[in-house]
Amino acid sequence: MSKNIVISLFDYTGNIVKPWAEAGYNCICVDLQHPNTSSDGRIAKVRADVLHWMPKKPDQVAMLFAFPPCTDVAVSGARWFKDKGLGALINTLNLFKRSVDMALLLGCPYMIENPVSVVSSYWRKPDYTFHPHEYAGICADDNYTKKTCLWTGNGFVMPETQPDLKLGKPDDRIHKASPGPERANFRSATPRGFSEAVFKANHKFEEAAI
Repeated sequence: MSKNIVISLFDYTGNIVKPWAEAGYNCICVDLQHPNTSSDGRIAKVRADVLHWMPKKPDQVAMLFAFPPCTDVAVSGARWFKDKGLGALINTLNLFKRSVDMALLLGCPYMIENPVSVVSSYWRKPDYTFHPHEYAGICADDNYTKKTCLWTGNGFVMPETQPDLKLGKPDDRIHKASPGPERANFRSATPRGFSEAVFKANHKFEEAAI
């Protein structure tokens, strides 16, 4: 049976699945931020609570991505942990755990993304870290810094870096992002260059006879 489905959990932008959709995969982005459930070509944006959502065809999933919310676990906000209370930490770690459980259930290659966070203390250290500028050779717009941690498994291949040294020193736009309702989505959007690199490293042509 052809594995032609790619799932991305807690994904509002859909950046990570775009190369897969262009190659013919059917992609599902699940996020409560979607105003409704809709489709744009091969990308379905499903408005659902990841804690209660399950894929209809788990045996056809070729890749799983997950971007669980990091606001209450990122070490960049550690000074506010005490004010947020234990409940905020538990709820956020539960969303991360749901991503891990889904990966184990599906058995396909997976990538779970978070910034530097307390997940390393409560579970295990990430398998990889990267900055967007390390893939600016694919997309020049990604010449910025943001240390990102990846927990991966089931055969996921970390792509080789492709920087563009001609672009000069990467900027820190993520840290200087203006406050507002879209700040979190701007900061968490998957870099296009990295998305393309992940696709090229993990796409299996025999799966895409779609």
